[in-house]
Amino acid sequence: MRNSIVYLCLIAVSLNLSCAQNTTNQVNTPKETPFTTELLVSGLQIPWGMSFLPDGSMLITEKSGELIHFKNGSKTEVSNVPEVYQRGQGGLLDVALHPDYKNNGWLYLTYASSDGEEKGGHTALMRAKLQNNTLVEKEVLYKASPNTTKGQHFGSRIEFDNEGYLYFSIGERGARDENPQDIKRDGGKIYRLFDDGGVPEDNPFVGTNGAKTAIYSYGHRNPQGMAKHPETGAIWDNEHGPQGGDEINVIKKGANYGWPVITYGINYSGTPITDKTEMPGMEQPLHYWVPSIAPSGMAFVTTDNYGDWKGSILVGSLKFQYLERLVLEGNKVVSREKVLADEGRVRDVKEGPDGLIYVAVEGKGIFKLIPKS
Repeated sequence: MRNSIVYLCLIAVSLNLSCAQNTTNQVNTPKETPFTTELLVSGLQIPWGMSFLPDGSMLITEKSGELIHFKNGSKTEVSNVPEVYQRGQGGLLDVALHPDYKNNGWLYLTYASSDGEEKGGHTALMRAKLQNNTLVEKEVLYKASPNTTKGQHFGSRIEFDNEGYLYFSIGERGARDENPQDIKRDGGKIYRLFDDGGVPEDNPFVGTNGAKTAIYSYGHRNPQGMAKHPETGAIWDNEHGPQGGDEINVIKKGANYGWPVITYGINYSGTPITDKTEMPGMEQPLHYWVPSIAPSGMAFVTTDNYGDWKGSILVGSLKFQYLERLVLEGNKVVSREKVLADEGRVRDVKEGPDGLIYVAVEGKGIFKLIPKS
């Protein structure tokens, strides 16, 4: 019965009809918001990722390949940034700081890289240090292979857990029938490494013949949001489905998230991908969107600065150009709210060390959400 309802829902989406399977498919617009906005950093095109330095300044990645240091109201382009493979969705992607950055100075970047024998590119992870607005001591910790000239689904986000393990995501690179279900191939995976790029011995596929041992979970499509739950410490992701079927998942060791064997989405042409939304041995999403919102950056709200927002999730929508707030009860989404509507394609969102929310919007820059008194 559930599959039938979902199938009818997806048909409705393909015909541009309204469909609401349950209350969480309704997104509400609040009568008033608990903030005003300030455009803090202007003149950005596709600000993919951002991270705050201990002195309160900010590192911002531009997909075109620039790493920007924003400090005291001024933007400075960081030099010696890795060369990026610019094609389609590929470019300079996420930036994150080591949890002990104050002492060791390591920062981490994901980017599309053409390194390798094959033409094209694939997602890479690098660490480096920032010295006088120049990257030094650069080390490539992981480079997915093989390269491909396809322009879609590079991922990619970076997150650290409470034990200091580094997680990063790579999309399935447009090869849905080859990559996401095969642990011997890169793509459509979330990876887990030590901070220096080493593979933990308790990773789920260590000792499996031919497996990519950095893999922590698989069966993903294109994860473009990742955040650590502030109470449980679990790593959550959001990822793009096709037409319908964007997901939020709680990442578990060795788990298979099903793509493309199971999905709540359909092809962009309106034809079905599969009639299955669940199968034994495959994880169900914590939440899925029909229709797709094209989710990007994701952040948990831990501050009391925005009324009743504490404990909810913020997710950027590229497709509908707003910031979405999802209200949680445990691991269940109970309501959705559209905030920062019609501002533009929201690429990333972060809660800063000052307890304020920062939102990266394509074609504009970084907005700061200032709480109303």
